[in-house]
Amino acid sequence: MIKWLWRVSGPAAIATATLGLAACDTGGLSASGDGVFAPGVDYRAEAEDGVEVGHRLLASGEYELAIKAFNRAAVDRGEIDGEILSGLGAANLGLGRLGQAETMMRRAIAKPDVQPSDLNNLGVVLMETGRTAEAAQYFQRAFALSNGEDIAIRDNLRLALAKSENSATQVAQKSTDFTLVRRSRSEFTIGPSP
Repeated sequence: MIKWLWRVSGPAAIATATLGLAACDTGGLSASGDGVFAPGVDYRAEAEDGVEVGHRLLASGEYELAIKAFNRAAVDRGEIDGEILSGLGAANLGLGRLGQAETMMRRAIAKPDVQPSDLNNLGVVLMETGRTAEAAQYFQRAFALSNGEDIAIRDNLRLALAKSENSATQVAQKSTDFTLVRRSRSEFTIGPSP
């Protein structure tokens, strides 16, 4: 067997010797089966639904990974439905990509399976871009679609109406006065900045 040799001196020699001794411990680099190692992959198991994975990643704040998961789900399903578009829009909203989020949200609300959270999130994007009157319309639609039961949508609607009524008489407020607040997996609300 041929052994590779390299020249090592000084602190690097000490580090190499330490690593060499550590590898000689109770099994070295190829430990026995009783060690703590990650489990293998079961290639016969059924894969998780990409949309569910995307929602979990949204909830954990991993927006880039959520976009990838929703894109994989679209490929697996063979179509981009409202739920995938809404997820992509929410992920882009979380990343601050308001233009892309608006595009995805508008496509999501054009689908037949529109949800109140989709309309709410589009309203949030519009509020962030300074289009308060249009945002109020989407908040009203979202509130009506939720049968008036969603308190966060109601609060967003109140804020949009108050801001649009006062915009003619008051100096316009900076967009930094309000921030996005995550309410659920893919629903955002608008709240005062701390």
